[in-house]
Amino acid sequence: MWGASGPPALAPADTWTGRALDSRPDPEALITRHLAAFGPASVKDVQVWSGLTRLREVADRMRDRLVVLRGEDGTELLDLPDAPRPDPGAPAPVRFLYDFDNLLRAHADRSRVISAEALRRIAVRNGMPPATVLVDGEVRGVWKVVRTRATAAVEVVSFRPLGPAETDEVTAEGLRLPGFLEPGRDGHEVRVLDTP
Repeated sequence: MWGASGPPALAPADTWTGRALDSRPDPEALITRHLAAFGPASVKDVQVWSGLTRLREVADRMRDRLVVLRGEDGTELLDLPDAPRPDPGAPAPVRFLYDFDNLLRAHADRSRVISAEALRRIAVRNGMPPATVLVDGEVRGVWKVVRTRATAAVEVVSFRPLGPAETDEVTAEGLRLPGFLEPGRDGHEVRVLDTP
């Protein structure tokens, strides 16, 4: 349930969807779906995300249908030929990620979106990471909803001070959240704080 807690209700996928599951797994489809969502990505990224191993041979069979790129560190990255790849200088809009967002879990090397320092800041003992904020494509802080009986505010704690334009962009994007998360409450606002 969104915004609530309770014991999980588990069921086999076929009883939920009403469709029989294919008894033969399709690792090529798995790689294609990962790249569609998170590409460009390395074979190791796909393995970390899926929990499967030995996907190099599968990716090698697919090479003629993929684009091969190189990361800044020389790592081979695969992508779909028709996938959008913005110019490296294009600004990335502010985005609020929920606590277990796949963007932060779908890569073996997460340094493209989160620095080692920021990763340490969100590491928690209980395994429940905080929700994060991307500014120009990088994790720059955490966020939560602070509720009162009638209001809901989004509180953002940045890891380092945001400039005025960044603060405006975080505020504008943050104002979209309470309407989705707390549609029955008034007094929606965004509070941007720096790490104490």
